[in-house]
Amino acid sequence: MTEQHENLEEKQNKPSKTKERQFKGLSLTERKQARREKLIEAGIEAYGTHGFFAVTVKDICNEAKLTERYFYESFKKSDELFQTIFLKLIDQLQHNVMQAIMQASTDPRKMIESGLTALLTTLKDNPGMARIIYIDAMLVQELHNQATIHETMLRFDRMIHAFVMLMMPHINRSEREISLVATGLNGYVTQIAIRWVVSGFKQSMQDVLSSCSLVFLSLLDTFSEKEKIVKKQS
Repeated sequence: MTEQHENLEEKQNKPSKTKERQFKGLSLTERKQARREKLIEAGIEAYGTHGFFAVTVKDICNEAKLTERYFYESFKKSDELFQTIFLKLIDQLQHNVMQAIMQASTDPRKMIESGLTALLTTLKDNPGMARIIYIDAMLVQELHNQATIHETMLRFDRMIHAFVMLMMPHINRSEREISLVATGLNGYVTQIAIRWVVSGFKQSMQDVLSSCSLVFLSLLDTFSEKEKIVKKQS
């Protein structure tokens, strides 16, 4: 379908309660959604390759093979597209980690290895995603203004909190203490991931995995030892 045909079709398709007219099997709403998805995929490619600050709206539209008119149909500005992309990639990353943990053995050490391996493998296999999440997102002020980064960190805090409880369901610690520990673990892994991504994945994944695992394993050993002491005293 040419852009001229689509423009004419959309002018004729004024909002109403009646069923939307179909054009080549797609309604106006479906075509808008398809264009939005094309812009998101173009943004992932462009931002992931060149970085947010080197990419313009025109670059995104060229990548998506759409005019700028269609960009502003879905997004007010490039920051909004970037935020949408960031949250989409965070969802993918979190899903991969949680899926790996849930499919792992019930052995806490295997769960730690599986979860961290999924995180690092996802980043290394998707360098564009890694760049967007761990480099550019930290520098885009809009994400800080809208507390997007803060809320994302809290999401991973809660995920790690749940992970700790899954590993040690009988842990004798307050919710507040476990929450603080989860925040610390999240910050630790995040800083290692940032350094790894910025270096271009220079260090071997095994070394990075070992470094990330260290604190989780130490925590496991410490809490497990204290649990044994408490049981002996009771």
